[in-house]
Amino acid sequence: MQATLAIHIFAGALALVFGYVALFASKGSRLHRRSGRLFVYAMLTMALGGFVVAAGRSVAPAVNIPAALLTAYLVVTSLTTIRPSKGGSRALQICALLVAPGVGFSSLAFAFEAVTNGGARQGMPAFPFFLFGIIALIASAGDLRSLRSGAPQGASRIARHLWRMCFALLIAALSFFIGQADEFPPALRIMPLLALPMLVVLGALFYWLWRVRFRRSWAPAGG
Repeated sequence: MQATLAIHIFAGALALVFGYVALFASKGSRLHRRSGRLFVYAMLTMALGGFVVAAGRSVAPAVNIPAALLTAYLVVTSLTTIRPSKGGSRALQICALLVAPGVGFSSLAFAFEAVTNGGARQGMPAFPFFLFGIIALIASAGDLRSLRSGAPQGASRIARHLWRMCFALLIAALSFFIGQADEFPPALRIMPLLALPMLVVLGALFYWLWRVRFRRSWAPAGG
């Protein structure tokens, strides 16, 4: 289990590096594609490791297991939005519609339980439960729409890819900078400083969604 934990931590660190590189690289460029692909691999490894550790060692399973499932779900559905699988895409959509609502409703149930129990459930505040639950249900609605009306095209396709990748990166950053804040030197435990990586992700996400959906000025880089 110690080896699994080490792999989980190492993969998470790599995911943050590749994720921020992909976030700021020219969209569609070789650097963006390569760093994005490596980000997906690292995130899936991190999610699997986190799932095993949470389930095997009972490390806050109520929040860590949904976080692992949601992270894996977001990066896989984001990647297949841009690179659809040649076979089994409908089966993947159906699997996604089983995973995401399960995570969404269970997380919201835990969130309301935390609220009614003084603001925490097994030591975890309500906020991450609400965050995971709302994201999962929003994504579920998008999956259902795609299943009924076909895969999104044009700006909707790019927006779907962007927000899912960015929220996966947000979960990783939140877990590292806030969830492990007690591991940082005391001089660095400054909440505005620790929150900055998440704010950067949200700022970049809103900027790109504005360009894609409203300004409609996005164009991939060559290469």
